[in-house]
Amino acid sequence: MAAYRATHEVFNQVPPLEDYNAYREDRPLREGVAREGGDWAEDRLIKLGGEVASARFQELARLANKHTPELQTHDRFGNRVDMVEFHPAYHELLGHAIASEAHAFPFNHPQPGAHVVRAALSYLYNHAEIGVCCPAFMTFASVPAMRRQPEIAEEWVPRVLSSDYDRRFRPAAEKTGVTIGMAMTEKQGGSDVRANTTRAEPLDAGGPGAEYELTGHKWFCSAPMCDAFLTLAYTEAGFSCFFVPRWKPDGTRNPFFIQRLKDKLGNRANASSEIEYAGTWARMLGEEGRGVRTIIEMVHHTRLDCALSSAAIMRNAVAHALHHAAHRTAFQKKLIDQPAMQRVLADMALETEAATTLLMRIAGAFDRGERDEGERMFARIAVACAKYWICKRTPWIVAEALECHGGNGYVETGLLARLYREAPLNGIWEGSGNVLALDVMRAIAREPESLELLLAEARAGAGADARFDAYLAEEVEPLLASRDDVEANARRLAQALTLALQASLLLRHAPAAVADAFCASRLDGAPSLTFGTLPNGLDERAVVERARPSSTE
Repeated sequence: MAAYRATHEVFNQVPPLEDYNAYREDRPLREGVAREGGDWAEDRLIKLGGEVASARFQELARLANKHTPELQTHDRFGNRVDMVEFHPAYHELLGHAIASEAHAFPFNHPQPGAHVVRAALSYLYNHAEIGVCCPAFMTFASVPAMRRQPEIAEEWVPRVLSSDYDRRFRPAAEKTGVTIGMAMTEKQGGSDVRANTTRAEPLDAGGPGAEYELTGHKWFCSAPMCDAFLTLAYTEAGFSCFFVPRWKPDGTRNPFFIQRLKDKLGNRANASSEIEYAGTWARMLGEEGRGVRTIIEMVHHTRLDCALSSAAIMRNAVAHALHHAAHRTAFQKKLIDQPAMQRVLADMALETEAATTLLMRIAGAFDRGERDEGERMFARIAVACAKYWICKRTPWIVAEALECHGGNGYVETGLLARLYREAPLNGIWEGSGNVLALDVMRAIAREPESLELLLAEARAGAGADARFDAYLAEEVEPLLASRDDVEANARRLAQALTLALQASLLLRHAPAAVADAFCASRLDGAPSLTFGTLPNGLDERAVVERARPSSTE
């Protein structure tokens, strides 16, 4: 028996990365928040940074993903109920996100920098559990859309801005706080929402704010236990936006039939569903026949959250890879001291810093855009570029971070497997790659000034690095001037504009070692198709040490 025990001595295993501060130890995030005017809320961000990376929150996230949502279509007597049951861990996490005001911060604290603070709250909460971010951030994004219809906003926005999470399934008037979801796409259309077939019939004269009945289906309705939803349907005047509560004004249940929950690759703690409308009560939100224009206010904000989520997933994965490499020994040296591994880690750290730095700049533009038309236009085009590119890079980063862990990364008992399943999702939500790249082209066509503002931001870094100057002249400018295969080149243009913005920001704000390595590996010649192939002569150790959580030391 003694000999048996001796064979099971545990050594050279890595302790969990938990109970550290995900905000305090994310230098690009902290610097970006300060640069964009949000450091007045640093105490709040430091507090949340410690909570989301705590052992307790990580255990709650594990439980919420293990015990996934369950649909209850009928009660035991055969009555239709259309309810989704969640594990208590999910409710605790979502309640914490709401209490942290991740869903409402700029509206409750209307001062310069508030959108930057909320962006940082959004980013950090992805370190806890990504599944609860969906209802919290859709709720946030619903406010600009609801404000297009004052009578709806007057009734519902105060409920949205509450920091109370009231999980009870009852009319909103009886609750201390509400959440808002979306139901847009249909089976036959997907991203092409104008292919929808859902119809809306007026109950009286019709028009903005009026009552309608909806008939149709929605292929994806995320977070179906929200209290109300923004949705799209056709009227005689065209494609329109509607506000659909789960309960009618008279206190009876609105016909809102959940047909099934999606069996998803990732994001398992969050419920996504297929729903049917059959005489479902709704109110028109915004101008009749201009549904896409109304809903785009919501989509504009959720796109930023998707990009922030991807950046946070990358950062979390890289932090765990750095932690693992700092504790794991192979071939008589720590992995982090092995030249090949150090190069991989440095390359991944560059990607995460570039993503975070760009998104903090865009969050600042969201903030200033409420007062500055130029910043508003910059935010419109820049968020499409950023979401396209950052969401594309995330699965690559997470796969590489998982590989750094070896077999330990590929088992479901660790975090990396869950992050790997989450990694592609934000590239699909709120517009897939082609949709985003084409939206960049449309933004240029509709508001040419937005492109000039984006280029001005990029050119602010000119003269700091010859490789960057050459990239602007030899890659960005020719793509903009070309009239050949314009749509086919949409992805290439979105990528080039994003890389130019990232490089410019790093040249102006990041340490020299980071900016030098980024320009050398992303702009100079043909970029490598894999991580870990940085050119020789870069200060990789400095890049790694900047990204490394102090708890790995």
